[in-house]
Amino acid sequence: MSEKRSIFEEVGSEGTTTRAEPKGGMIDAKPRGARRAIRMWLFVLFTLVVAMIAVGGATRLTDSGLSITRWDPISGAIPPMSDADWQAEFTHYKESPQFKYMNPNMTVSEFKGIFWWEWGHRQLGRLIGMVWFIGFIGFWLTKKIPTGWTGRLFSLGILGGLQGAIGWWMVSSGLVGRMTSVASYRLATHLGLAFIILGLISWFALQLSRPESALLQARRLAEPRLTRIGSVLIGLVFVQIILGALTAGIDAGLAFPTWPSMNGQFLPSESFDYTPLWRNFFENPALVQFMHRMVGYLVFASGLYAAWRARSSAHPRTKEAFALMAAMIFFQMVLGITTALELVNYWWLGLIHQFGAIITWVLVIRARHMARFPLVRSIREGRV
Repeated sequence: MSEKRSIFEEVGSEGTTTRAEPKGGMIDAKPRGARRAIRMWLFVLFTLVVAMIAVGGATRLTDSGLSITRWDPISGAIPPMSDADWQAEFTHYKESPQFKYMNPNMTVSEFKGIFWWEWGHRQLGRLIGMVWFIGFIGFWLTKKIPTGWTGRLFSLGILGGLQGAIGWWMVSSGLVGRMTSVASYRLATHLGLAFIILGLISWFALQLSRPESALLQARRLAEPRLTRIGSVLIGLVFVQIILGALTAGIDAGLAFPTWPSMNGQFLPSESFDYTPLWRNFFENPALVQFMHRMVGYLVFASGLYAAWRARSSAHPRTKEAFALMAAMIFFQMVLGITTALELVNYWWLGLIHQFGAIITWVLVIRARHMARFPLVRSIREGRV
C-alpha cells in the first residue's frame, strides 16, 4: 500500500515527489518595457532636433529660409537634379518679394547657395518624423513601451507634425506683399515649439534613466522650494528664448551694437514710437532688444540665487546640477554681450549664441529634475 502524499508536495513527470520552486514577488519581477532602448531612441531624436535648430539658425542668418517657395512634403525631398530643374526652382523664387526687393540681381549659382540651407532644414524635419514614426511603431507593436508612456511618446509625434505645419505657416508669411523675411511672430512660435519639444525629450529621457521604483523613492526626498525655483527658471529661460527669436526676426541686435548702454541710452528714446502701443513690445527693435537684455539679467540673477539655495541641499548631485546650470547661464550672458557687440562683423556668433541657449535650456531642466527627483547614492558608497 503506497504512502499518503502530503498535500504540499507535487508529483513530477516521472512520479517523483518534487518541491515547488519559490516564485519571486513584485520586488523581484523584471521591469516591463524597454526603458534603455527608448532612451537611446530619444537621444537620437534629441540630437536631430538640436541639429534642426542649428541649421534653422544658419538658414535665418543667411537669409535662406524663403528660397523654397512651395511646401511639398513628399516630392520636395528630392532636390533639383538637372539644369532645367534648377532653372524651374529659381523661377519660382523670382516670384517672391525677397527676390524682387532684396536679390533682383541674384544668379542661379548664388541661388543654389541659399537653396541648400533651406532644403537641408526641411530634410532634417522629414528625418526626425521618420525616426519618431519607426521608433514609436516598433516599440508599440512589440509592446515594449512601459506602462503609462504610450501617450507621452505619441505626443512627441503630434508636436513634430504641428511643428512642420507651423514651419510652412512661418515661411508663407514671407511670400506676400513686400515681405523679404518671415514674420517675427511666426519665427518666435516656430522656435518656441522646437524648444518645447526639446525640453520634453530631455525630461522624458531623465525620467527613463532610472527605474520607476527609484523615482518613487526619490520623490519622497524632493526639495519643494528648489523645485519651484527650477520651475521659475524654466519659465524665465523660455521667455528669453522667445524674446531672442523676436530680436532675430526683426534684426534688433544689429541696431544696438553697444553694451552696457544701448547706443548711449539705458532705454532708447524710440522704444515706444510705434502705434498702437502693443506693437512696440513685438516689433520695435529698441524695445524688443531692451526686453531681451533685461530678461537676460533677470535669468542671470535667478540662476545665481538658485545655485546659492542649492548649496544647502542634502544631495551632492543636486548641488552639482544647479552649479553647472548657473555657470552655463553666466557663459551664455557673456556670449550674448559678445554677440551684440560683434554680430555685424561675425554673423556666426548668433548661431553659437543660439546653441548656448540649447545647452542652458537642457541644464535648467536637468537641475529642476534633480530637485524633484534627487539622485540618492547607496550608503555603501559613502554618500547619499
